[in-house]
Amino acid sequence: MMNPHYAILLPPVAMVALTGFVWLRMGADRIAEMRARRIHPQKIATSRLMSDTMQNIRSADNFRNLFEVPVLFYALCGFLAITKLTSVLLLACAWGFVALRAFHTYIHLTHNTVIRRFQAFVASTMVLYVMWGIFAVKLLTAE
Repeated sequence: MMNPHYAILLPPVAMVALTGFVWLRMGADRIAEMRARRIHPQKIATSRLMSDTMQNIRSADNFRNLFEVPVLFYALCGFLAITKLTSVLLLACAWGFVALRAFHTYIHLTHNTVIRRFQAFVASTMVLYVMWGIFAVKLLTAE
């Protein structure tokens, strides 16, 4: 069995895989729309032009979301590995965060029901802040 101090690095690997999937989806969505609507690449040269021109932006929005709150997740998992303060609870929470972010992505890229997407976002963020709280307590009480 893998040492939990290093196992904490597996959930971030899964988040990177999720982000890579969304990146591929975003590229496919953009190319498909540009071909279908005959959009010249220069017409979307900036983010402003992109948002004004493209209609299918869900994957781009989700891709951007994966670089907001998850940054705190990546940092925490790195800190846990470095300090060797990982526990089974923190590892379970890390996988819970990944599952909730994957669910958020699923909602965002499919039916995009805003209230459900918001609930997944809030749940994942709460899990993350619980993790940070546990880490802070462990750090302050470590000998």
